Amino acid sequence: MTLADLTAFAAPYPWLETLWALALLVAAAAVANLLVKPLIVRVLARVFDGLSHRVSHEDALPVARRLANILPAVVIAQGIVLVPHLPVGVVTVTRNVCSAFVILMVVLALSAALNLLNDLYQRRPTAMSRPIKGYLQVVKILLFAAAAVLMAAALMERSPLLLLSGLGAMAAVLMLVFKDTILSLVASVQIASNDMVRLGDWVEMPQLNADGDVIDIALHTVKIQNWDKTITTIPTQRLITDSFKNWRGMQESGGRRIKRALMLDQTSVRFLADEDRERLRRMSLIADYLDRKQAELDAWNQRLLADGRDPVNTRQLTNLGTFRAYVQAYLEAHPTIARNMTLLVRQLQPTPEGLPIEIYCFTATTAWAEYEGVQSDIFDHLYAVLPEFGLRVFQAPTGLDLQRLAAA
Repeated sequence: MTLADLTAFAAPYPWLETLWALALLVAAAAVANLLVKPLIVRVLARVFDGLSHRVSHEDALPVARRLANILPAVVIAQGIVLVPHLPVGVVTVTRNVCSAFVILMVVLALSAALNLLNDLYQRRPTAMSRPIKGYLQVVKILLFAAAAVLMAAALMERSPLLLLSGLGAMAAVLMLVFKDTILSLVASVQIASNDMVRLGDWVEMPQLNADGDVIDIALHTVKIQNWDKTITTIPTQRLITDSFKNWRGMQESGGRRIKRALMLDQTSVRFLADEDRERLRRMSLIADYLDRKQAELDAWNQRLLADGRDPVNTRQLTNLGTFRAYVQAYLEAHPTIARNMTLLVRQLQPTPEGLPIEIYCFTATTAWAEYEGVQSDIFDHLYAVLPEFGLRVFQAPTGLDLQRLAAA
């Protein structure tokens, strides 16, 4: 049976003719979606590829897909008027919905294009110092606001200017009555779009006495379960207006930072004698360092003495420098210290409380208990090994020290 036969058969039955025409329209939209849409996606992707060598086919696909979604809606909007026996109201509503859908797809395509622009900009060397993400977000807000007005105007068949004039007074009342809700809604959108907080994140916000895991994210509040098992409830907009620390980056990196200092008595710093070097050479971690460093100093001092300089100008090993080399080697050999992250042993500015030797490294675990155990084990060992280098920890006098002084 041909298409003409089917049409002739349905002609005496208006409802059947309407169903048959609607089926043809849906089929045409499906054909446009399945056959023509992929072609448009490929064409637009190639156009984007030609605009910039930095834009790959995958980068352009989100924009192209959204633009291609317009085609089925246009087919339905143009074809609905050809369906016989449909009420005028149904045709009008269908065309209005298709127009609103086209507006939405155009705005989503522009939003995807702005995301692509931001991705391309972030590949530039200056992107870290001059980010444009905030400006693009403002443009997105304006685009979606304009799209909402245009979609409402298309659905109601009214002029957008007329709609805006009516919304003015209503917006003022709504902003006054629902101020907190609007602020919370905007904050929720910003938090979600920027991926600032997720359920389960460890968040620290000292100004609100919050330090723990996020257990609930609602429109108006975010609940944080502190480590003492208390619950802190924070207004959602405070996560936008106030600063806070999210430890998710640390947890995802796989390492947690150790940054502590040993406070040494500066009067215990001295040069190493020959017997000190021989004694310390028993430590396998610094045996190569002592040999290499001594050879370097001997070569330097020989050139210095050959030039007739006074021996007081020669260089010598110190117990403090050797201790720093030992700590560096000890941390590098430690099985629970991350090798692929920063590892430093540095001397800080002396203070009245002693000379700080700071340990800066990362553990290979982020579990709190394991991290504290590793940190404690490292400093237990360093405190115990200090006397081997002739160094002392600085400590303020205690009652026992005063008793010994009085007894003496």
